Amino acid sequence: MVDWDRVAELRSKGWDWDRIADDPKVGFHPDASVEEPGRALRSLYHRQRSRQARRGEEEHRVKPLTKEERDRAERKWTMVRICYLLVPVVGLWFLFAYLVPSPVGLVLPAIPYLALGLVVVAFLLLFGLFRSTGVRWNAVFRSTVIWGVILGLMFSGVIALGGAIFGCPFLPPAAAGASQPGAGWAAYSVSPWHENGLPVLYFYGATWCPYCSASSWAIWKALTEFGTVSGAVTSYSSSSDVYASTPEMVLAGVSLSSTTIAFQVTEDTSGVDGTFPTTVNCFQQAYYTAYSGSSIPFVAVNGQYVHGGSTLIDPANLGTWSAGSNGGATAVQTSVASESGAPWGYISDQAWWIMAYLTKSTGLSVTQLAGEYKWSSATQAAVTSDLSLLS
Repeated sequence: MVDWDRVAELRSKGWDWDRIADDPKVGFHPDASVEEPGRALRSLYHRQRSRQARRGEEEHRVKPLTKEERDRAERKWTMVRICYLLVPVVGLWFLFAYLVPSPVGLVLPAIPYLALGLVVVAFLLLFGLFRSTGVRWNAVFRSTVIWGVILGLMFSGVIALGGAIFGCPFLPPAAAGASQPGAGWAAYSVSPWHENGLPVLYFYGATWCPYCSASSWAIWKALTEFGTVSGAVTSYSSSSDVYASTPEMVLAGVSLSSTTIAFQVTEDTSGVDGTFPTTVNCFQQAYYTAYSGSSIPFVAVNGQYVHGGSTLIDPANLGTWSAGSNGGATAVQTSVASESGAPWGYISDQAWWIMAYLTKSTGLSVTQLAGEYKWSSATQAAVTSDLSLLS
């Protein structure tokens, strides 16, 4: 019986095959017919190693899994299984947040955040399935998807319930709006947004934003035609943004004394470019999330008429009165207040549209409001014309 361990040891010491074959401890006894014992031993040695290698492969071959082992493996939380759970959760949340942006979409808006999240988890699921060498669909995955649907419904329901408890309004998707006269306006069939029984004019913007700055004049003018405005000061948009130093009326500190409308404002006054303000109540957040397109400025009248996703006034038109030019913001204020001059020509159209939407929201006639607040004949005529076009 050949001692193959001894053979390996002597090989490692550099012995040649003839010398190894002659070593008595090796125990190699070739037939008398063998002329070259060393060569014969070498051949046997390599055959022996080949058999050992094959036995090793067989021993390490994966044995078929038992049913219990398969079940245990399938129930592991792999990336595929996690994504099978998350896709219905995020998908249902996105769907309900899109259909009911308030209150379901208040935590995260459907677009762009939930839409992006859905794309990511769907991609990870497809990537995991592509890389997977195991079963891609089985009872465990089916139950995981079912739990994902249940969790998605529960999660969306809890958010909606929380919003309802805190008094957030029920709002349909932006796509449900009906286009209205006046560039950029849309109407929604929702309950009116009132404060102390009066329709609310709401503005969301920032003083650094040139589009908000230009639009602020139309809002300020409309406010002055429905009551007494205090706390308004003139300023300019960011000098480092587009349409640098656009003249503006800062509305953040405005107080309105009126018997017919209420005013709410959310305006960032930090002067830091790109900074958006924080809303102070659920109604403000709901309307901005649902209908602004995540842009500024945003305006809502009575909660039923909104202007979002575009500017009210093109700041390019007010560039002639940027800081230090042609009297600047003071000249614009004088023009708007007196309803004369070039700045008023650029601002009047949207100012009158805001007044028309406010008039409709109050339920009063132009004659009643004009008599109470002393509207000019031009404003009376313009608002009357605009009001006749509203549905």
